[in-house]
Amino acid sequence: MHSFRTHQSVIGGVGATLKDCFLVSLAVLTLLAAGHAVGQIDGTRLGTPIASESVPGREEAAGNAVQLRQPGPGALPTTRDQGAAVRVRDVDPIDLRALESVLPEPSEFEEYVNRLAFPNEVQRPNSPLSIRRLGAGLITGQSKGAEAIDYSPLVPPDYLIASGDEIVLSIWGSVDAELRLVVDRSGRISVPRVGTIMVSGVRYADLPAAISQRVAQTFKNFQLSVSLGQLRGARVFVTGFAVRPGAYTVSALSSIASAVVRAGGPSASGSFRNIQLRRGNALVSTLDFYDLLLNGDRSSDKLVQADDVIHIGPIGLQVGVIGSVNRPAVFELKAGETMADALRMAGGFAAVADTTRLSVERVDERTTVRVVQIDTSQATSVELRNGDVLRAFSVVTLAASLQRQNKRVRIEGEVLKPGDYVLPAQSSIDDAIRAAGGLTLGAFVFGTEFTRESVRQTQQENYERVLRNLETELSLSNSTQRITNRDEAAAQAGRSSAATQLIERLRNIKPTGRVVLQIPPDSRDLPNLVLEDGDRLFVPPVPTSVGVFGSVFNAGNYLREDGRTLADYLRQAGGPKRGADAGSSFVLRANGTVISNLQEKTWGSGLSGNFEQLPALPGDTLFVPEELDKTTFVQYAKDWTQILAQFALGVAAFVTLTD
Repeated sequence: MHSFRTHQSVIGGVGATLKDCFLVSLAVLTLLAAGHAVGQIDGTRLGTPIASESVPGREEAAGNAVQLRQPGPGALPTTRDQGAAVRVRDVDPIDLRALESVLPEPSEFEEYVNRLAFPNEVQRPNSPLSIRRLGAGLITGQSKGAEAIDYSPLVPPDYLIASGDEIVLSIWGSVDAELRLVVDRSGRISVPRVGTIMVSGVRYADLPAAISQRVAQTFKNFQLSVSLGQLRGARVFVTGFAVRPGAYTVSALSSIASAVVRAGGPSASGSFRNIQLRRGNALVSTLDFYDLLLNGDRSSDKLVQADDVIHIGPIGLQVGVIGSVNRPAVFELKAGETMADALRMAGGFAAVADTTRLSVERVDERTTVRVVQIDTSQATSVELRNGDVLRAFSVVTLAASLQRQNKRVRIEGEVLKPGDYVLPAQSSIDDAIRAAGGLTLGAFVFGTEFTRESVRQTQQENYERVLRNLETELSLSNSTQRITNRDEAAAQAGRSSAATQLIERLRNIKPTGRVVLQIPPDSRDLPNLVLEDGDRLFVPPVPTSVGVFGSVFNAGNYLREDGRTLADYLRQAGGPKRGADAGSSFVLRANGTVISNLQEKTWGSGLSGNFEQLPALPGDTLFVPEELDKTTFVQYAKDWTQILAQFALGVAAFVTLTD
């Protein structure tokens, strides 16, 4: 019974229970496992000495230190091995992986702000919200049921020594000793051959002087070093709107913030800005967590003492800040704080924000005006209401007027100064040519390639729509055809495979966004077209050849000569092959226009005389396609044989019935 009371007085200091002893011992054990060694004479386990003197050979003297005398029956053992009796070692370590790390439950207002911020997203049940209260992430790393352990080795100079603290005292010189002394309930420590020294209530910075003054009454020519070893535990009460209110045993170096984190932080209805530290009937300090989160100010984060009460008040006025800001979140405002304060808490506008205006959506005006717009110049005078949501707008997501923007264009080819140019609004192609120094003598104006990004996007959309329609038609055609034998099934499978390959090849073709310029072949002037941002103008040199490709005997490019027609170059290429579809031939001009034989012919299936007699222009490309729907004589004979055989069987059956 006496042993139990002795240990209780040492660890609890003020009448702690056996559970408190276990919790404090468990915290110290975890601290020791983190690398803080026991028995070091320089006292770096939980605090560095404030006042100490060093002499040569100190390490050797400390290594040979001996105990001056054993303490009396009422004192605790002071040797390193016996001092370990006050620490619990045979305890299983805490399995942090088995503990669930969770955020506080979101409030209804947080869910409302997320719906406004992301109106097109469907919020799944139990999925984390993107926008939370400022400070909610502070509790992310705190697991349920985990003991709060202070790993900081620093003891502040203003720390007051009290019952239960362990003092590490090293003396060398005329006398050598290394002692671990625990402050008893009367606030004293007992030094062998020196006696008791009152240390309770002494500041940590003044502790070396207080002990040195008392030891000097017995010994001369000595030096000493004082530090703190195991600190006392303090039981505090966290009340009010906490996630897990209750009594907690914390380290004597714990502050208001660490005790609040230990309790899970403020709940969804708890305040981050009104956390009170009460000691007896007095209000010691009021902590505003926003000072710590936004400014890094811990001046109000006082150290706790035994039986302190930390009370978390109810949440105050809440507003949401969303849109183009640096920190979208839900903020708690104090009385007198304005829209400018909320914007400052959100980190200000983002780099792409419209800094001239904000919108405010009020809960109490949802059935009337709902949303109001406010200039940022008035932000310091606008007081927000509970439930307001501020929205900052982005300038990059809005389509600005093209008529007011400068144009960035690229000019290449046969100009004096090709390159990229920034031109004023309403600039035309002629302005771009003049900016590039004008055309050279070898410029082929008729073949100018003018591409535009907006046209390319439109072409891509239309092209993809046509491909989808073609794919649908081919699928319907294959699925509605009737199959009567194995040959037809194989033929249909082949056609389906070929159609699939054709669709894939067509998908790889990307539109260029070229705009066909309707100008005469011998023109030296371009159309007076207003430019857009991203336009590209390429003026090629005069081509010297005409191309003939497709189903001809000798496809290739042929030197162009004045006065020659398309028929002349078609003859040079050997003319159309037997399997060519000559009636569908066409010529692609250098300016992007197409002239087809189908446009020129009047009757027949071959080449039209009007088409063949067209003059060949520089850069022309004549293309003769292949006949797609070919049927050989053998196939015709096979089909007619089957028809005649079926007809003969039908006649024979008719004759039999009539007979």
